[in-house]
Amino acid sequence: MDMQTRSLSLMTREELDSFGAELDDLRHEIMADLGQRDADYIRSIVRRHKYTEIAGRSLIHFSLTPFSWMAGVGLLSLSKILENMEIGHNVLHGQYDWMNDPELNSRSYEWDIVCDAESWRKYHNYEHHTFTNIIGKDRDYGYGLLRLSKDEPWRPWHLTQFGNYVALSVLFEWGVALHELEIDNIKNGTVKPKDKLPFLKRFVDKTSHQLGKDYILFPLLAGPFAPKVFAANLIANLNRNLWTSTIIFCGHFTEDAQTFLPEECEDESRGQWYYRQLLGSSNFTGSRWLHIMSGHLSYQIEHHMFPDLPAHRYPEIAARVEDICRRYGVPYNTDTFLNQYKTVVTRILKHSVPDSLTEPGGALDKVGSAVNRVLGKFLGQRTAAS
Repeated sequence: MDMQTRSLSLMTREELDSFGAELDDLRHEIMADLGQRDADYIRSIVRRHKYTEIAGRSLIHFSLTPFSWMAGVGLLSLSKILENMEIGHNVLHGQYDWMNDPELNSRSYEWDIVCDAESWRKYHNYEHHTFTNIIGKDRDYGYGLLRLSKDEPWRPWHLTQFGNYVALSVLFEWGVALHELEIDNIKNGTVKPKDKLPFLKRFVDKTSHQLGKDYILFPLLAGPFAPKVFAANLIANLNRNLWTSTIIFCGHFTEDAQTFLPEECEDESRGQWYYRQLLGSSNFTGSRWLHIMSGHLSYQIEHHMFPDLPAHRYPEIAARVEDICRRYGVPYNTDTFLNQYKTVVTRILKHSVPDSLTEPGGALDKVGSAVNRVLGKFLGQRTAAS
């Protein structure tokens, strides 16, 4: 079996029920504790986002040296990442709906990327978080571009998927924005093109607003310095796209993140649902600011289990979740940011070639063994000679 295949049968029904009950109790405990410190936290992040945007755009507009311009680009990139990750993503999950603040409500918030919030709530909040990593149901899994499991048959065009990964990362907000178009389902006839007309109208409205703001309005305000403002916005959006895609991939597509078949997930209990979220997710460690800049998706396990809890609470409950997993003998996938990213790249490359090449005893395995033997003999001879 593939290393990413499922292990949903490792726990009995009674164990799964108990497992789910403990996690439900933890969620209820945190929900009951929400209050002023949570409101103060998100409002402080909103202020920092606004201040860094003002500072960044000011430096870009009035910079007299390349250094001050680059500093402005850095601050604007920081602002866009904060808004996208720690504010927009988490607000759209309804994490702050209890505050009754229209500026932080999931039904009224519109974030600073080309993807409109209504589209995101539909295919991410519902489809992805309900059917996480279920092949054929979770369209976020590989985004229709990447083969990341042997559950999907290999095709020759998969040889290009590392290039597709790079392109998806560079244009990530556009990939996210167009995801609801369901091109794959239009191709196979399960979705009619005319059914997507309401989506396309929203798409045109939102992209027109975003492109107009970053590439027409702000450059025009700079007058003769429009080119440097245009370039700064382009780079800041690129930085945000690369950062966001890397964070998301490290939470979903690491080497140990598992996938599932639809028939395995029928009639799931609450405990089984938690169990699947856990097996299909990955955490990474780092500093407090790494967690903030990732929207606390560095705690992807906790996010998939409790998507409506304020994400800044994940660090304080992660140790308790890990302890529950340890007591039930369930793997808790966490490692450094760099190590998790390495496994993402490995997985993308591994599934870009025919399975026969990567299986034990396959061509690539034999090549690797031969190289290791040659290196071993060479190093042994060098050691003896010295």
